[in-house]
Amino acid sequence: MPPVSLIVIGAGDRGAKHAKWALEHPDRARVVAVAEPREVHRTRFARDHALAPEGTTSDWRDLTALGKIADAVLICTPDRLHVEPAVAFAALGYHIMVEKPMALDEASCREIVKAVEQAGVMLAVGHVLRYTPYTRALKQLIDSGRLGTIVSIQHLEPVGFWHQAHSFVRGNWRRSDEATSMLMAKACHDLDWLQYVLGEPPARVSSFGRLSHFSSDNRPAGAADRCLDCSVAAECPYSASRFYGDLLDRQEHRWPLSVVVDDFTPEALEGALRTGPYGRCVYACDNDVVDHQVVAMEYLGGATATFTMTAFTEAVGNRRTRIFGTHGELAGDGESIRIYDFLTRTEESIAVTGDGMMNAAGGHGGGDAGLMDAFIEAVATKDPTRIKSGPRDSLLSHLSVLAAERARRNGSVETVRDTL
Repeated sequence: MPPVSLIVIGAGDRGAKHAKWALEHPDRARVVAVAEPREVHRTRFARDHALAPEGTTSDWRDLTALGKIADAVLICTPDRLHVEPAVAFAALGYHIMVEKPMALDEASCREIVKAVEQAGVMLAVGHVLRYTPYTRALKQLIDSGRLGTIVSIQHLEPVGFWHQAHSFVRGNWRRSDEATSMLMAKACHDLDWLQYVLGEPPARVSSFGRLSHFSSDNRPAGAADRCLDCSVAAECPYSASRFYGDLLDRQEHRWPLSVVVDDFTPEALEGALRTGPYGRCVYACDNDVVDHQVVAMEYLGGATATFTMTAFTEAVGNRRTRIFGTHGELAGDGESIRIYDFLTRTEESIAVTGDGMMNAAGGHGGGDAGLMDAFIEAVATKDPTRIKSGPRDSLLSHLSVLAAERARRNGSVETVRDTL
């Protein structure tokens, strides 16, 4: 069976990482073309994948003009720019992997689902948490009935103080009008994951959250607009100079440093922090997304769940979950699972072999590789059941996120639409 051929739309951090899987598995997939508007990223990507000049372009529309030149497309553009290429490539017969969120509003999500179903092509949404070894082990335990009937769940996403500052205060996802809500940008993973492990979407949701800390009200006396000029930087846990400088000193030439600079030198970093968005004081930015939020959910079968997302944790750590069933209790942290059995009053601990931390730099605990493995296998075998994050399931979880954000903004309890 020849390798699955791919084109990549968007060669930023996510696009490059997904495409790297093809380099690691050349017998299963190969990239034949890329569209990326930034010359530095496009040139680097073309070099890594040995692409011919005719296989590189700044505009994805140039590739649609060529007709169908590959089996599948990876759409890794910014969140707001998923719909148009997804619809266009579906019409040409491409199987599609699109980064999460697949779109930012209900109409756009439905447009993508309609396009792929009408074209008869497969769609995988980048809900990588469904594809980790940890999730596989946890779901098998739930589905086995060992916990009895699931009654309630507590789920925590510890965003991490520096990740919040990097991505959601200084970075691309800092404003809901320019990007999307914090819940959609970051935690759509989690509401989707809860739907997956429970096997059903929520019926009703409520939510509370706000931007509490990263605002001018909490700016320390004497703080400068930029960390390089700040007299209180030594006492500030969010100092960009220290955070990115430490990454450079440790030669961690990947996300998040790769978002700040293309050239990993002290001079390039100083220039970026002097003039770019990532050198700004976290108390002097134009951010408006929340830095903490809770969502309460009632599921169709009667189970309830609470989800907490908070910036104020020690690092970008693993999600932590407690699941309460009629026959037992489960606690998991992305690396291990503890089960307490009510009948025998015994405890069992299960270590799960993962693949890195549960963040972008760590490959989401094997989820990034798991997604690519499943998508390529589905395309190669023409078997959509290999994909765990298909169009209909992903649409349902996106509707849950949209309902939860409406609830937060309106102070309401929202019904999640259960018709597709």
